[in-house]
Amino acid sequence: MLVGALADAGADQSAIADAIASLDAGATVSFEKVRRSGLGATKYHVHAEPGHVHRHLSQIVKTIEKANLGPRARRQAIAVFRRLGEAEAEVHQIPIEKVHFHEVGAADSIADIVGACVAFDLLEADTIVCSPINVGSGTVKTEHGILPVPAPATALLLVNAPVYSRGPAMELTTPTGAAVAVTLAQSFGVLPPMKIKSTGYGAGSYEFPEHPNVLRAILGQTTFADEALSVSIIEANIDDLNPQVLAYAAERLMELGALDVTLQPIVMKKGRAGHLLRVIVKPEDREALAQIVFAETSTFGLRVYQAERRVQARSWQEVETQYGTVRVKVSSEGSYAPEYEDCRRLAQESGVALKQIIAEANMAYLNQLK
Repeated sequence: MLVGALADAGADQSAIADAIASLDAGATVSFEKVRRSGLGATKYHVHAEPGHVHRHLSQIVKTIEKANLGPRARRQAIAVFRRLGEAEAEVHQIPIEKVHFHEVGAADSIADIVGACVAFDLLEADTIVCSPINVGSGTVKTEHGILPVPAPATALLLVNAPVYSRGPAMELTTPTGAAVAVTLAQSFGVLPPMKIKSTGYGAGSYEFPEHPNVLRAILGQTTFADEALSVSIIEANIDDLNPQVLAYAAERLMELGALDVTLQPIVMKKGRAGHLLRVIVKPEDREALAQIVFAETSTFGLRVYQAERRVQARSWQEVETQYGTVRVKVSSEGSYAPEYEDCRRLAQESGVALKQIIAEANMAYLNQLK
């Protein structure tokens, strides 16, 4: 479905087919325009030679290295298979060298992984962002018997990735698909700010009554917003901690990577005065900074939820005042603000009131625009 979506969005279908043919892995591919619940989409067909071949990782890597692929597509395809091999090795508790790639080593899975990497390369995708992943539900039949969805390797690969389950009771994300997503995507979450160039829909094999069985790819160019990403917010209500310790905890959280930390006075149960500690963090830093909150404060519990953060692009300009140089932060929309630490330092050095230094910096910046 991913290769079909990328081809539908503009990746050269002939180039993808030629790349797969150069693998000499026993598979050829073709593309077909189809409809799923009324939506037009592209179906990526893989035609594999009869027979079930078990391959080791080293054999697959050699196959990819010998194929006629671009450097980035080759590097990414090998990285996906290594990630997949590591997951299978951990699930089965064997060295990665002994992993038989069973289903994932079949010609059609090689064509899926390499096809996706080639398509991303053809589209010159510099940054890949993946939405939360629908893993499905129910059970799936494998060579190891009936297993719950998500399959063990899929669940392991998707550790720390946002997932959900909706729709028919069947496997909607395979280990192969999970490996591609977690290896190639720089982040998971909301749609980043961009100017859309094209969209594409890749068709699955089934017709679902609840929704179109398609995967959508959106290709675009970045815009002025510098950040549009999912963040985690950690909160705690605290009424039994020395304010000095609480202030220190806030400083530690900022030093260790929090995007922002705030303390808000609140009235808690039984009329107790307390503080709401709110920490905005990157999802990958959530657990580490949650442990810092536990270690540095008296709270026994936290609230953690997801939010979206948007930040305009910013640049720095220097202005000269009679007291010294001040950096001014300027947004893409024209808003500006003198850097507090610069103004504070000049106020301390000169003995002049801080508000006067800030006013001088504002005036210097405006004069510089004339």
